[in-house]
Amino acid sequence: MWIMVVFIILGLIFAISISWPTSVGAPWVPTSMKLVQKMLEMAEVGPVDSVYDLGCGDGRTVIMAARVDMARAVGIEIDPLRYLWCQMMVTLLGLRKRVTIKYGNFFSQDLSEATVVTCYLLAKTNKKLEGKLLEELPPGARVVSNTFRFPGMQKVRQDGDAIMYLLCPNAVGAR
Repeated sequence: MWIMVVFIILGLIFAISISWPTSVGAPWVPTSMKLVQKMLEMAEVGPVDSVYDLGCGDGRTVIMAARVDMARAVGIEIDPLRYLWCQMMVTLLGLRKRVTIKYGNFFSQDLSEATVVTCYLLAKTNKKLEGKLLEELPPGARVVSNTFRFPGMQKVRQDGDAIMYLLCPNAVGAR
């Protein structure tokens, strides 16, 4: 009897873990490691950068930014199971000094310290997020999106699914 209750509770947690992030921003679909590398290379990430991954999933982007490019990285994840997974991976890999994982909705997080933002969100989420990025990111910040465009931002570069935007000091909405 108790085993059945445990399985039902675990099933409910799993179902919520899958469906809730979809309603807030996007379902979790992991970006290939090759594309993560391409996105970070496209943004020319280096040791002076603060890379923010919005909806960081399993943490692969922030981990690669910290390990390969020696950048400071911040992942923001709303799914509690993936958040805990990221925390565990960052700890196991010894990246606590360079990687921070924040639990919550990226719409309610301060993004003003980001020099690079990466994301793999839905088109409707990007449209909603665009104003926040233009308002909070500093001039010269790079935004790299997997697949889905930001409709009001000027595309600077595209390589396959990776699309890069540069927020220039003279851009509308940039501070």
